[in-house]
Amino acid sequence: MPTNAMEYRRLGPSGLRVSVLSFGSWVTFDTQLGDDTALECMQAAHDAGCNFFDNAEAYAGGKSEEQMGRVLRQLGWPRYSYVVTTKVFWGLHQKTVNMGHTLNRKYLMHAIDGSLERFGLDFVDVLYCHRSDPNTPIEETVFAMHDIISAGKAHYWGTSEWSADEIRTAIDLAERHHLHKPITEQSQYNLLERRKVEREYTRLIDDHQYGNTTWSPLASGLLTGKYRDGIPEGSRGALEGYEWLQSRLTDAEALAKIERLRPIADEFGCSMAQLAIAWCARNPAVSSVITGASRVQQVQENFDALDVIPLITDEVDDRMRAAVR
Repeated sequence: MPTNAMEYRRLGPSGLRVSVLSFGSWVTFDTQLGDDTALECMQAAHDAGCNFFDNAEAYAGGKSEEQMGRVLRQLGWPRYSYVVTTKVFWGLHQKTVNMGHTLNRKYLMHAIDGSLERFGLDFVDVLYCHRSDPNTPIEETVFAMHDIISAGKAHYWGTSEWSADEIRTAIDLAERHHLHKPITEQSQYNLLERRKVEREYTRLIDDHQYGNTTWSPLASGLLTGKYRDGIPEGSRGALEGYEWLQSRLTDAEALAKIERLRPIADEFGCSMAQLAIAWCARNPAVSSVITGASRVQQVQENFDALDVIPLITDEVDDRMRAAVR
């Protein structure tokens, strides 16, 4: 376990504080983890100070929410002591018109009820719109999300992979109509994918203190350095249904960039994964870095990145950016 204490940051302009390193369930829950291992992983994250657990309706077709709900009941933590989030957009009934790839009011009202039923919870702390919907007026989505919060089914709402213009429009609409406005984004952010957080959202963050609970700090495992000799058995790249990742994970140019980071990790006596996670967390625009794991040892290693964060000075940051340029 890390020697540095967990840091808690405000989620955007709200008063909610979330652990700078959090735990998510994408890919792993139901696909790689049974209930026992999922429980061990969540407990290890909790022991390291994590209070933020992320999920989504679409993960494993709803089974990820079900599994996290079962594990939370087994763990028996007081509901006030942790933050649970989920995301809606893709839908579980996509063959039914209005029930998939949308943010219309009808879908959103069904989706939140379905998520709460699968979790076995009365509310989620943050409900994200998992993508934007060009076919539904943003005003309709904003009013629906406001009503979900007013009904006590979520405490806050946010966006995921929306453009800065779409987020700004949603905030402006909410302020104009005195509605609950979105407070946080959830976008991909890592050493190889920096555009949204570091360029597109800059003015949005400055103007609205908009939060960001970022995902894929390891670029689907690429930044761990474990793919330099091919795709290891049992890794994400070897999973059925994730064949689309293989060409990226074996890209010679990307692997060469990542190998240039290895001497920096060796300097600090840390793993490549810890270096990559710590680099994300040092950015004050990041509210929380969502980590994932398929075994408890990975959780412990990921959260040991807390000890690496203070080591990444501006000079080290420059070296890391130059390595992957």
